Amino acid sequence: MNHNGVHLEGMILDMDGVIWRGKRLLPGVQAFLHAMHVHAMAYIFATNNSTSTAEEIAAHALQFGLHFDPKQILTSSLAAVSYMQSILSEGSRVFVLGESGLITAIEEAGYEIHSNAEDVEAVIVGLDRKVNWDKLSEACYAIAKGAKFIGTNMDPSLPTERGIAPGNGAILGAIEHVTGVAPVVLGKPEPYLYLKGAQMLGLEPESILVVGDRLETDIEGGKRARMATALLLTGISSLADVDQYSSKPDFVYDSMDKLKAALWH
Repeated sequence: MNHNGVHLEGMILDMDGVIWRGKRLLPGVQAFLHAMHVHAMAYIFATNNSTSTAEEIAAHALQFGLHFDPKQILTSSLAAVSYMQSILSEGSRVFVLGESGLITAIEEAGYEIHSNAEDVEAVIVGLDRKVNWDKLSEACYAIAKGAKFIGTNMDPSLPTERGIAPGNGAILGAIEHVTGVAPVVLGKPEPYLYLKGAQMLGLEPESILVVGDRLETDIEGGKRARMATALLLTGISSLADVDQYSSKPDFVYDSMDKLKAALWH
């Protein structure tokens, strides 16, 4: 299908701020998902969330009455494992900072997770809300000995009920500050996550529309991956932010309903 001169064959959608906000389903989502099925539009969901597995995210969606196939959910943990498979052989020893989403993905890929820095080939870092000095030190020791340094995403902060808390970018920054080694980062705004998504869809990047609510991650990442981008004003970024941001989205919509109307008149 064509949308304002862009030939579209598939979509990659963010979830938080696009599908739901916390415990609230956003307006128009069910009708939009139905329209994609009716018009046979290929799509997947892509998120910088590294703490949850695709199955856990699908279970969360079910609370809203949404039936997501875990195979259509790409997390930054899965992207990190995909990258690891291109540089490390199966069974390699790795040191991990992260939660169930990352640990499960790494174990299922056949890597051996070690509890310290000795003889590990890579350090993989996702958001770890139980991070401590010992874990950070082991990560630094391993990187100093030549282990690869991989990060799921660079989000500097994490919004919580009480305010803004440190995100994974803060943990990566601490390790980089100590070691002087910059991590290879796979999540948005780096293009790897989206390019992996294009691979999953079996489509060329130029035929995919990225739908997100954050200019600096969703939209920037989509642009770096050479995809069309649509910003929904239902999450983080506002119209005022668009005016100030140097890299503009291709399309801006107030809601999922407006995006649906623009795509399928």
